[in-house]
Amino acid sequence: MTLTTAQTFTPIADGSVTSPQGFRAAAVAAGIKASGKPDLGIWASEVACVAAATFTQNTFPAAPVILSRERVRAHAQAQAVVFNAGNANACNGVQGLDDAREMARLAAEQLGIDPELVLVAETGIIGVPLPMDRVRAGLPGVQPRADGGHEAALAIMTTDTRAKECAVALEVGGREVRIGAMTKGVGMIHPNMATMLAFIGTDASLDPAFAQSALQRAVSRSFNMITVDGDTSTNDSCFLLANGASGAPALSVDSPDADRFMSALDSVCIDLARKMAADGEGATKLLQVDVTGAASEADARAAARAVVGSSLFKAAVHGEDPNWGRVFAAVGYSGAQVDPLRAALWIGSVQVAREGVTTGASKDDARAQMTGDEVSLRVDLGLGEASATAWGCDLTEAYVVENSAYST
Repeated sequence: MTLTTAQTFTPIADGSVTSPQGFRAAAVAAGIKASGKPDLGIWASEVACVAAATFTQNTFPAAPVILSRERVRAHAQAQAVVFNAGNANACNGVQGLDDAREMARLAAEQLGIDPELVLVAETGIIGVPLPMDRVRAGLPGVQPRADGGHEAALAIMTTDTRAKECAVALEVGGREVRIGAMTKGVGMIHPNMATMLAFIGTDASLDPAFAQSALQRAVSRSFNMITVDGDTSTNDSCFLLANGASGAPALSVDSPDADRFMSALDSVCIDLARKMAADGEGATKLLQVDVTGAASEADARAAARAVVGSSLFKAAVHGEDPNWGRVFAAVGYSGAQVDPLRAALWIGSVQVAREGVTTGASKDDARAQMTGDEVSLRVDLGLGEASATAWGCDLTEAYVVENSAYST
C-alpha cells in the first residue's frame, strides 16, 4: 500500500477484511452473475459491533441502501453484512425492499443473530428484480470463515478486473489493533461516493460518535476524492464495524490514540480509493492531482476533483498529450477561487506553467512524464495554504465498449 501519513501503523501482508480478530467471511456462486463466478456472501463478526456508515447521495437509492441506512441510524450497531454482486436491487419498488429484508433475515437465521443486526449491500444491474430463488438456494452454502476475506473480495466484484483489499496494524493503549477492508467499484464512480461497496472492519473498540466521525473524515479524503466517469450510483455503501476483540482501550475523540487510529483508517481508505481509480473501466493509467496554495480546503477539493473529472483532460492523459490548458480550464469552472496570474502547474516534475502562462518547457519532456501507468499533476493556486488530492484515470475507447452493452 502507499503510505500517505506519518507511519504510525504497519501494513499487513496479504491482509483482508478478516485480518482483524473476530471477523469471518465467505461467498458462493449463486448464479446471480451471468459469468457464473462467486456473487453471494456474508461478512460477519463473532459479536455485535459498533457500526458507522456512509451512503450514496443519489435520490434514487437502492433497496439495500434504504434498509441499511435505517438500521445504522436507528441502532449504530451491526454484526454482519450480507451481499450480492450482479444485481443492484435498485428501482424495484416495494418488492426490492421486501427482498432486501428477506436477505437480511435469511443471513441472520444462518448466523443465529437478530435480523436487525444484519446490513445489506448489493451491486450490479439496475431495474431488474433480484432473483430471490437463487439467493435462498445459495445462502445455506455461505459458511463464514476467518480465512474467507479474499474469497469475499472477489465475490463483490462486477466489472472490476482485480480484488481490492488492504489491512494494517497499529498500537492502541499498548495492544495491537487491526483494520482490514475491501472495496469494489470501477464504473459509475464519482463523488459523493460511487458505484462502490466498502467493508471496513476493526478489532478496536470505538465510541459510536467517534466511529462515525472517523469514517466520514476518511471517506471525505478518499472515496469522495475519486472519479472515473462522473456518474454517481444508486448503491454506494461504506460500512465500518468495530467489535473490540483486540481488548484495547475504547477510543473516543479525546483518546490519546484517536489521531493514530484516524490516520491509519485514512490511509487504508486512500489505498483502496487509489486501487479503484487505477482499475477504472477501460483505464490504463492512474491520474493523481494535487492542488496546493488554495484559499480554502473546499476550494482545493473542488479544483482537484474538477481536473480528475475532466473528460477532455482524461482523454489527453490516455494519449499522453501534455495539453495543460485543459487543466487550467477545469480549475476555472470548478468554483474554486482563482487568480489566473498566480496559478502554476507541474506535470510530474516538469513545470509547464507559471503565473498562468507557459514556462516554455519542452513538450517532449512533459510528455515523458505521462508515459507510465501513473500520471501526477500539481496545481498551485498561489492564494493560501490549503491543499487536497484527487484520483482518477484516463478515458479510453475500452470504457465506451464496456458500457455500450453492459446490460446485454
